[in-house]
Amino acid sequence: MLRVMFLCTGNSCRSQMAEGFARTLGKGFIDAHSAGLMPAGLNERTVKVMKEAGIDISDQESKEIDEDFLRSMDVIITLCDNAAEACPRTPPEIRRLHWPVKDPVGTIGSEDKIMSEFRRARDEIKKKIKDFLEEQGIQ
Repeated sequence: MLRVMFLCTGNSCRSQMAEGFARTLGKGFIDAHSAGLMPAGLNERTVKVMKEAGIDISDQESKEIDEDFLRSMDVIITLCDNAAEACPRTPPEIRRLHWPVKDPVGTIGSEDKIMSEFRRARDEIKKKIKDFLEEQGIQ
């Protein structure tokens, strides 16, 4: 089982989506986790757009990075530049990947525009997870 940690700043949106997709699409092959530099709570819109994709992440929690737990991972994937730069140093045997995905949380405008940005981020992350699983020989 491949242990994967997804990191972003608030652990409220992008890393939560990635954890949900990895758990679902990589079931039985991926042990997925997520955390943030400054946990901000699970965003309600994140839960909503993931439900639209058939994945319920409402039980996931926003968590702070635990450096000891981080060192037990096989792969660490950062989803924002802030997390990539601030992520604690990890041993060389832990693979590090960076998937910069624009944060939908700061979107301003109508609810339709905001939800459209959350869906864009969700779909981008889903594709990255599928590509990652294929690269690992899963799927």
